Amino acid sequence: MAKAFKILSIDGGGIKGLYSASILKKFEETFNCQTSDHFDMICGTSTGGLIALALSLKISAKEICDFYENKGEIIFPKHKKRKIPFFGTIDYGFLKQIAKGGKYSDKGLKESLIEIFGNRQIKDCNNLLCIPSYSITEAKPKVFKYDHKHGKLSRDNEAPIIDIALATSAAPTYFPLAESNFYDNEQFIDGGVWANNPTLVGLLEALNYFVGSGKDKEYSSIEILSLSSLTITGGKKTGLKRERSFRDWGSALFETSMNGQSYFTDFFLSKITEIYNVEINYLRIPSVSIATEQESLIQLDVANKQAYDLMKIKAKDQALIFEKREDIKRIFTTKKTFNL
Repeated sequence: MAKAFKILSIDGGGIKGLYSASILKKFEETFNCQTSDHFDMICGTSTGGLIALALSLKISAKEICDFYENKGEIIFPKHKKRKIPFFGTIDYGFLKQIAKGGKYSDKGLKESLIEIFGNRQIKDCNNLLCIPSYSITEAKPKVFKYDHKHGKLSRDNEAPIIDIALATSAAPTYFPLAESNFYDNEQFIDGGVWANNPTLVGLLEALNYFVGSGKDKEYSSIEILSLSSLTITGGKKTGLKRERSFRDWGSALFETSMNGQSYFTDFFLSKITEIYNVEINYLRIPSVSIATEQESLIQLDVANKQAYDLMKIKAKDQALIFEKREDIKRIFTTKKTFNL
C-alpha cells in the first residue's frame, strides 16, 4: 500500500521562532492534536531546531510559545547605549558584537534550555530528527539525527538534547561557540550558516533511507510542510553606501545569508517536485509582509512585548489562511506511520 513520508521543516530566526511556534499552536488548537503525532521526521535549524526538539518530546506548541515569551529577554537581554570615543553614542551590545567576543553570553540561553529540556537525550524523542549545525572543529556541516536503524546510525542517540540545541543555535557574533563534552569538546556554530531552511536536509535523508523503490524503502511519496520565520522581505533602497564595515552591516550581515539560503531552498523544492520521479508534495508557509515601521521589531534578538504581540498577530493571520486548506487539514488529521 502506498504511504507518504511526512516531514515538518522549521527555519531559523532567533526570537522570531515565536512566529513559527504560534502558527503550530493555532493548528494544534484547530485540529485538537499534537504536532509530533503527525510527522515522521521533524527538521529544524537554530531556533527552528529548538522547536523541532521540543515538539519531538511532545511538548505542545503552546508551551513553546510560552517559552519564547517568558525567556526571550533572558536569552537576549537589552543593552544600554554608551558614549564611545570615535563612535559616538552606540548600543553597547553592538560594540560587544564588533569587538568584545559576541553580543550575548549563552548563560541565559543555556539556563532556559535546561528548564525545558532537562537532562533528556535524543533517544527520548518521538520523531526522526535532522538538526543542522556547523562544526568549526571539522570545518564542515553536521546534522544531528535520531539514530534510526535504516542508516545503522549509532552517533547521536545518547547525546544530551541541551548540547544539540546549543550547537544548532550558536549564531556567530551573537553567541559563543557551542562546545560539547559528549562530542569530545567539538565546537559548533549555528546551522543557519548553511541550512537556515533545513527542508533539503530532510528531503535527502528521506530519499536516502525511507522513500523510493530501493530495498527496505517502505514509502512511495513525500509530504513536506515547511515553516518560514518572519523575514524582512521588502528590500532596500538603491544608492546605499557601497563600502560597508561590520558596523554598517550590523545584524543584516548574518540575516542576509540566512534569508538568501532559505529563499533558494524554497525555490529548489518548488522545482524538484516538478522533475523528480518520486512524488513530492511540498507546501511552504512563508513570512508575511512586514511594514517599514515594523522592521525594528522583527529582528533576531529584539525580545519585548511589542515584538511578541506583533509576531503573534502575524502568525494568527497566516494560520487562519492556511488552516482552511485541505492539505493542512490532511496533515494534521492523519497520524505519522514511521515507528522508531
